[in-house]
Amino acid sequence: MGAAVDDRGWSNTRAWVEKTLGEGDRIKAIVPLRGGWTSQMRRLDIEGKGEPVKGEPGKGEPRSLVLRSFVKPFFVKHAHGLLTREADMLRFLAETPVPVADLHGVDALAEHCDHPSLLMSWLPGRVRLDDEDVPRRTELLARQLADIHGLFVPTRTRPRTYEAWTAPDRVRSPEGTRRPELWRRTVDVIRRPPPPYRPCFLHRDFHPGNVLFTGHGADLAVTGVVDWVETSWGPADLDVAHCSTALALLHGVDAGMRLADDYSAAGGVLDGDARAHLYWRLLDALAFAPDAEKVAGPWRELGRHDLTPMTLTHRLEDYLQALLTHYG
Repeated sequence: MGAAVDDRGWSNTRAWVEKTLGEGDRIKAIVPLRGGWTSQMRRLDIEGKGEPVKGEPGKGEPRSLVLRSFVKPFFVKHAHGLLTREADMLRFLAETPVPVADLHGVDALAEHCDHPSLLMSWLPGRVRLDDEDVPRRTELLARQLADIHGLFVPTRTRPRTYEAWTAPDRVRSPEGTRRPELWRRTVDVIRRPPPPYRPCFLHRDFHPGNVLFTGHGADLAVTGVVDWVETSWGPADLDVAHCSTALALLHGVDAGMRLADDYSAAGGVLDGDARAHLYWRLLDALAFAPDAEKVAGPWRELGRHDLTPMTLTHRLEDYLQALLTHYG
């Protein structure tokens, strides 16, 4: 595994990682992590041979770290902003109850690494995209999201204002759709100016693929929230919208529509104006058009081979119709 990674340009990154380790520690194994789209993710298993370092938990002991590296040209170009933001957010969130990784190092400009990289602790748990325990997982996702939105963020720590991920002229409807009027109506909604909102701290890419779980049934629990590169300042409705779209695509319309109710039950506050809430829900959902292939690839890597382009297109259209019926 190590030799294969070296062949792809890893030696400088490995040397940078090793400088963060305790004396006598070494990288024992390198395990690629699946399910990512923007980054190359690796778990680094560290063998501790040295004495534990006082004041530096983990050093000198067997442990695992996670290395995020941007290798695609688009993300390499934007790596400085993305990785610097994630590093800043991990530092901030370390003082909060939100379960996040500990930051171990960042080289956002690839001054020492082969590619822009961030090193962090490994979190227990795993991504759950299967169709078991969906109502319970949805409830836990809603609670976690409400907790994130409820954080007090000093002005100097606030991230950038949110960015929209689509626009009316960028939406592509599926070829040969039998529901062209549905697409026209939904796109018309986001032609309106963004509604006024009460801003809060957003994860901005909160969905089941970025949350780790342990247990089953009554023992199910969230053990980690990952991928903080898109952290933003904006409307809570937008984070709820993004997670809701993902749930609808993964598990069907009912799951996508349930999250908002669970979020409100957990103490989260959404816009009381249904038309305003609809704007944010559609602004997110239409960014997945026409077939959600951008996220489908990583989801299939994690075992959801049933999520074909046709299946996802049908689910997206059904979800758009449900939103119009419920909030329109």
